[in-house]
Amino acid sequence: MAKTLRDEFPSVIDISYQEYLKHKHISDIMTKDPLFIDSGATMLEAAKLMGEKHIGSLLVRGTDRPAGIVTERDLLTRVIAAERNPKEVKVYEVLSPRLITIKPQATIKEGARMMIKEKGRLVVTEGRRVVGIVTASDLIKALPDAPETSVPVQKFMTKHVESVEPDTKVWDVAKKMGKERIGSVIVNKDGKPWGIFTERDLLSKVIYNEADLQDPVYRYASAPLVKISPDYSIHKAAMTMATKHIRRLPIFKDDQLVGIITARDLVEAYAL
Repeated sequence: MAKTLRDEFPSVIDISYQEYLKHKHISDIMTKDPLFIDSGATMLEAAKLMGEKHIGSLLVRGTDRPAGIVTERDLLTRVIAAERNPKEVKVYEVLSPRLITIKPQATIKEGARMMIKEKGRLVVTEGRRVVGIVTASDLIKALPDAPETSVPVQKFMTKHVESVEPDTKVWDVAKKMGKERIGSVIVNKDGKPWGIFTERDLLSKVIYNEADLQDPVYRYASAPLVKISPDYSIHKAAMTMATKHIRRLPIFKDDQLVGIITARDLVEAYAL
């Protein structure tokens, strides 16, 4: 891909900004005052709160520290995929008691490496007090234009991409996602990739609005697709996700779907 004049001759402001990103800390990117939920609440209540706030996790109230964390993936894998009713499952039944904690003074690189090693969101603490939370989406907004983010996305993309037909029921799609532990599926129309349905769509568009889980998935899928090519750099893909407020990018080559890359994949690339 041809370089632009800006790529060849970056301004002093561009250079300064990239240097600033390299030295940012967790406290600069964390979401402050994360939301809590009671352990006795139902998973339906947890899902509706996450859907309303457009977030993927909630800390669970404890006595002097959080009792754990519950996520949109817990809803998919431990409730829907198990064919349990979210109205009847309590948060304490599915929460993860282990918190991955990090200090506000840690660097972005340290945060990325911890997230990939421990496989979860980062809870930012000062002493025993929770002061924030960091997700993969938070991290990609701060990825610097560095050598480790200049590699093409094809080196980190997932080549096998699950897809469904547009009239597949939301409930069946959610079960599929939960059983296969994936955060999205491509929705086809007329035999071609048309849209994408994600965990966040399930929360924000379906559960929060009390829509019928028997509805066809195309009603809640996001379309048209935001596409990138295999030669996009990790940094450029991260900037695309950040500006479009999305966490997954289908990858196309010659109008053919060849893979998908997620925010977590980008964090992993930077963490190496």
